Amino acid sequence: MTHIQEYKKQGIYISIGLLVLLFPFFDTFYLLLAFIAGTLIFSRLQPGSPVFTILARESDIKEGKLTGLVQLFFITALLLLVSLLVGRAKLPLFIIGGAFVITTFGDGISDIINIHDKGKYDKKQNNTKIYSAKSSIVFLISGGIFAFLAAVWILEWSQPAYYPVPYGVLFFLAMLGAISGALLESVTVTEDNIIIPLGSAMTMWLFYAFGSSYNIDTLYLIKILVFAFILGYLAYKVRIADISAMLSATLFGVVIIISSSIYWFFILLAFFFLGSLFTRYKYKYKQAHGIAEEKGGARGYKNVFSNSLAALSLAVAYKAFSPSYSMLLLSAYLGSIATACGDTLASEIGQTYRGEPRMITTFRKVRPGTDGAVSRLGEGAAFFGASAISLLAVVLIPGIQDTYIVAIAAIAGGFIGTNIDSVLGATLQQKGYISNNGVNLFATISGAIVSGMIYLAGS
Repeated sequence: MTHIQEYKKQGIYISIGLLVLLFPFFDTFYLLLAFIAGTLIFSRLQPGSPVFTILARESDIKEGKLTGLVQLFFITALLLLVSLLVGRAKLPLFIIGGAFVITTFGDGISDIINIHDKGKYDKKQNNTKIYSAKSSIVFLISGGIFAFLAAVWILEWSQPAYYPVPYGVLFFLAMLGAISGALLESVTVTEDNIIIPLGSAMTMWLFYAFGSSYNIDTLYLIKILVFAFILGYLAYKVRIADISAMLSATLFGVVIIISSSIYWFFILLAFFFLGSLFTRYKYKYKQAHGIAEEKGGARGYKNVFSNSLAALSLAVAYKAFSPSYSMLLLSAYLGSIATACGDTLASEIGQTYRGEPRMITTFRKVRPGTDGAVSRLGEGAAFFGASAISLLAVVLIPGIQDTYIVAIAAIAGGFIGTNIDSVLGATLQQKGYISNNGVNLFATISGAIVSGMIYLAGS
C-alpha cells in the first residue's frame, strides 16, 4: 500500500469519528444496538468486498479482516452497556463519545504523522509502527481538542439535558483522556482500538466521579499541561525518559498539580532527577558487570507508574479530604516518594560496593545486583535519598504543620520502605511471583503507610 493510499485510509478512519455527532439524538439503548450491529457487520466483511477495500487500513489488510473497526465498535458498545447498567448520570454519554473521538481523531491523526516518518526515515520497514514525540504531541492536542468539542456537542444537544457540567471540568476530562490515550498508544503495538478507548474512558470516568472538585479554569489548566509536558519532553530529550515515560510524567504532573500544588509535583520531580543522576553514577562500571539499567538509564512508563502511583493516589486523596487530613496525607505522600528515591539510590549506588553485599533475609553473601541484596553503602544511600526528599519538602512546600514530625515520618517511611522493597525482592521477586515494578509499587505503598502511622503517633 502506497503512502497516499495509507493517508486516505486514515482519513476515512478519522471521519468515522464524526458518528459522535449523532450521539445526543438517540437513546443510549439504540446507540448500543447500532454499535453491536456495526461490530457484527464489520466482523463479517471479507477481503475484496467493496466496503472492505474502502475501510481497511494497512493492519487490516495484513490480517484479512477489519480488526480495528471491530474492536472500536465492540469497546464502544461495551461502554454503552455499562452506561445503561450503572445509569447515564454516572457514566455519561459525553465520556463515551470523548473516548470514541480520542481514538479516531487522536490515533488517526497521529498515525498520519507515523506514516510520514516511516516513509521518510525507515523505508525498509514499512510494516513497523514508529513512535515519536511529535506524533504523541499531535495525538494529545488533536484528541484533547476534539474530545472537548464532542463533549460540549453531546451535552448541548442531549434531550433531556444532562446535569450541567462546567466547561472547565469538560476540558480537564478531555485532556486527561487524551494524555491517557497518547500514553496507551505509545506502549501498544496491536489492539490500539481496545486499549485506547477503554483506557481513555476509564480515566475520564474516574475523575468525573469527583464532580465539581475539578472545575478548573481552562487557561490555568492549559498552563499546567504545557508546563508538565515541557518538563517531560526535556526529560525525553536528555534521555532520562522514553516517550511512554514522557507522557506518563505529563499525566501525573497535571493531576498532582491540580489536586495538590506545584510544590508537591516538584518533590516528585526531585526523585526522578536524583534517580536519573545516580543511575549514571559509575555507569560504565555497572555496565561492565552487567548490572546497569538498560537504554542508558532512560525510564519507561512502567517505572513511572510503579514508583509514582501511590503518590498520585495520595495527591488525589488530598484534593478530596483536605484540610481535615492534609498533613497526614502529605506525610504519606512524602513517605512514598522517599521510598522510591531511597530504593533507587540504594540500588544505583549500592551496586558499586566493592565488597560482597548480603541477602537481607539470610545475611549470606551474594553477588552485587542480586534482588534483595543490601550493603552498608546501599543502606547509607537509602537514608540519604529519603532525607533529601524530606528536606526538600520542608524547604519547598509552604504551610507545613508539625514540620519536624512530618520530616521524620518521611525519612523513616522512606528508609523502612526501601528495606521492605529489599525483603520483597529477596522473596516474592526471586520466586517469580512479582516483577521488579510490582515490588516498587508495594514498597512505595508500604513507605506511605509507615510515614502516615508515624505522623499519627507523633502528632
